[in-house]
Amino acid sequence: MAEVVPMPKLGFDMAEGTLVRKLKQVGESVAKGEILAEIETDKATVEVEAYLGGVVKGWVVEEGQAVPVGSPMVVIAEPGEEVDIEKLTGAKPASANAPASAPQTTAAPAIPAPQTNAAPEGRILASPVAKKMAQTEGVNLATVSGTGPGGRVVKRDVEAALKSAPAAQPAKAPQLPSAPAPLPISVSAEDKHIPLTKLRNIIAKRMVESTTTVPAIYLTLDVDMAPALSLRKQINALLPDEGKISVNDMVIKAVALALRQFPNLNASFGGDKIIQKGHVNVGNAVALPTGLLTVVVKDADVKPLAQIGAEMKAMVARAREGKVQPSDIEGSTFTVSNLGMYEIEHFTAIINLPEAGILAVGAAKEVPVVKDGQIVPGTRMRMTCAADHRVTDGAEVAQYLGAIKKALEEPLRLLV
Repeated sequence: MAEVVPMPKLGFDMAEGTLVRKLKQVGESVAKGEILAEIETDKATVEVEAYLGGVVKGWVVEEGQAVPVGSPMVVIAEPGEEVDIEKLTGAKPASANAPASAPQTTAAPAIPAPQTNAAPEGRILASPVAKKMAQTEGVNLATVSGTGPGGRVVKRDVEAALKSAPAAQPAKAPQLPSAPAPLPISVSAEDKHIPLTKLRNIIAKRMVESTTTVPAIYLTLDVDMAPALSLRKQINALLPDEGKISVNDMVIKAVALALRQFPNLNASFGGDKIIQKGHVNVGNAVALPTGLLTVVVKDADVKPLAQIGAEMKAMVARAREGKVQPSDIEGSTFTVSNLGMYEIEHFTAIINLPEAGILAVGAAKEVPVVKDGQIVPGTRMRMTCAADHRVTDGAEVAQYLGAIKKALEEPLRLLV
């Protein structure tokens, strides 16, 4: 029996998704659990598995098209079953619904007639994958002829542009955005106009929302990292290379233990109430070419260091490969942003709403310190907590930072 597979809800606050790539074409068989498509949410591009097996009978969403959660996306049925796609879904089949076995591109290397890839308002029509590739490779989408539906630029068009770069046509002047900018911006023909990805767009909105609606307080504290680094060295000597723990793993564990002591930092502002979270889920900001993505270690306060390290390695790898799972990025109750690997000593981070705080972690540096009246070498790491003053106060944040400091300076606490 034919079944309509809808746009899945891949996150608690997901309202719509964009079909980035169809990994199964019309006429192809798909098994339960096989990857069916890549969907872009406001947080990441996620591979979606088929929850039933059968044959793909038709797609009703184009690549690059955004539709609300729950909208019909693709129809899967039994082999040989006749299906009226439009009657079943209430939507017309996507234009690319020719069976995969049909001879489409192998007949001759004909070049499609160029189509304009700009919308009437001047916006360049391109799939998210094409936009990302163009941004990475420095291709001006305004100069690329789109062969996708409605003249949309798709991945193969950018690849073709890269191959023909030496003989590329003269670049057109970048098109101005259709909507008036809030401030006057001088433009020139040499400027590059890069459309925002969904991830970058949502980052922009949330950062503005956070900085304009949250009365944040900032407190900074230095930590003696020598004991933690010494313990890490001893632990890693017993572990295989793929299982070694990082300083960041130790910070996540220390943060989680401290959150258990100070639940107002593991909370959200609820208008007329403070909502203290029942689980300690520590998010960790990961830098990607398209922007920041927060992966989440669930129940980090009760997980051993080795498990935290293993989960972080796996989630970061999936994020960088574009194969993040919905569970990787949902449910954070407090976030850690660590720039220590870039030798940054101190910075402040913007609170990731609706969380009540975020910890900015710098590099562990060898510095001269005073001990027992003598100047001796030491290792110090600076951390700064930004907290929502509607939920907590400076004294409580100071105690919270002190609890993290104590856990790192007496690191056996991280193993209990």
